[in-house]
Amino acid sequence: MVPSPALLGLCLLVVPVLEPGLVQAGIATGESGNPAQSRTLQPLNLTLKGALAAAINNNPDVLLYKERIREAQGHVQTQLGAMLPNISADVRQTRRTQFLGTIGLSPVRTDPFSIFDTRISATQNLFSLSLIQRWRASRESLHVTEQESEAKRFDTMATVALVYMEGLKAMAMVNTHEANQQVMNELLETVRQRQRGGVATGLDVARLEAQLATERQQGSSARYDLEHAKLSLINLLALPTEIPLVLTDEWLMDVRGVPTPQGAVEEALSQRPEIQAQYTRVKASELAYSSITGERLPSLVAQGDYGLVGNRWSNTLDTYNMALILQIPIFDGAQREGRIAQARSQWQQESFRMRAVLNQVKMEVHDALASLTASQEQVSIAQTGLRLATKELDLARERYAVLTSTSHFELTNGLSSVARARENLVTALFQLNAARVNLARSTGSLHALN
Repeated sequence: MVPSPALLGLCLLVVPVLEPGLVQAGIATGESGNPAQSRTLQPLNLTLKGALAAAINNNPDVLLYKERIREAQGHVQTQLGAMLPNISADVRQTRRTQFLGTIGLSPVRTDPFSIFDTRISATQNLFSLSLIQRWRASRESLHVTEQESEAKRFDTMATVALVYMEGLKAMAMVNTHEANQQVMNELLETVRQRQRGGVATGLDVARLEAQLATERQQGSSARYDLEHAKLSLINLLALPTEIPLVLTDEWLMDVRGVPTPQGAVEEALSQRPEIQAQYTRVKASELAYSSITGERLPSLVAQGDYGLVGNRWSNTLDTYNMALILQIPIFDGAQREGRIAQARSQWQQESFRMRAVLNQVKMEVHDALASLTASQEQVSIAQTGLRLATKELDLARERYAVLTSTSHFELTNGLSSVARARENLVTALFQLNAARVNLARSTGSLHALN
């Protein structure tokens, strides 16, 4: 598959550093030099910041919301056009007869005659509170769409960041199981040597081999998790599925500068696009309600036309018509009152949703801070646990190598403790970095995430 120039530009955008040797715009050909043969995409080194930038520019859901903004802009233009002059022109040449009535029980009509008429007509709404409020409501709806688009961008960025963290977790799990297998292979060789010396039994060898098989199975599962995370990133970033990804960033071991709950809530209330969008929805629904109640008021319209009338275009006279119309609504079958009640209810619904959004944002901020605090504590505990488990395994290996009467269970227990401690540390680091992403999303500061 040969990538398009646009795709190659995207690859250069999201990758700060590419693998050495990518000289031909990311394409490597086979040794034969034939462009039609053996073309493969080179690995794409992807950082977290590069992934977030690519998500903003290429994710289909984000692009969909950009089109919704253009749609809302068209609606605003339509509502504005209702308040601007409406001008039209027509040219007409007709030939007709007229009925003159019945004379002596005999109907009479005229001979055919021609009429030429060309005319320019104009209509201008001089004052209509309803139209003004509709236009203002459409502008607020545009702002709602823009803020919803921003919220969608934040959601997509948060999803990409979490999937990136899942990929790092899978990579760490793969490395962990490989390290466990290396230690188990070394100890398995030691146990086999003691078996040949008549000190260890076949049961000891079988136990270690079973542990080794379990580690291999878990390593295989971790490798699938890594590929799944990469495919999810490729899907979110709208990249070709054939492109190999390399995740180059590493986890933070500690998070500094954690804001206070009050400061985090204030930051979220000022930056979260969901809050701004809901506030604008309330304002738009209020204007929509005002536009319908404004239909009760009289409106003033100016109309006029100017044209030339005659039998032929060469013998015409100019004519004009001007009118100032005051339209007074009286009764429309109570339809207006029904729409007013509906708009009032919609306004109240948006006000209630505003309270729900504020409560949800505050809850998310406090939950993210609590998760971050707990994750930092878990990382510290996991590091201590790994240090102690490693010490336990080292002591068990020393005893097993020196003392012939040492139980094999001490060795297998040490192996299990180290394997479990490594997995606990990986899990704790993942939760810490995921909590960091969730805190940035809850406070609306994902752009500063690195």
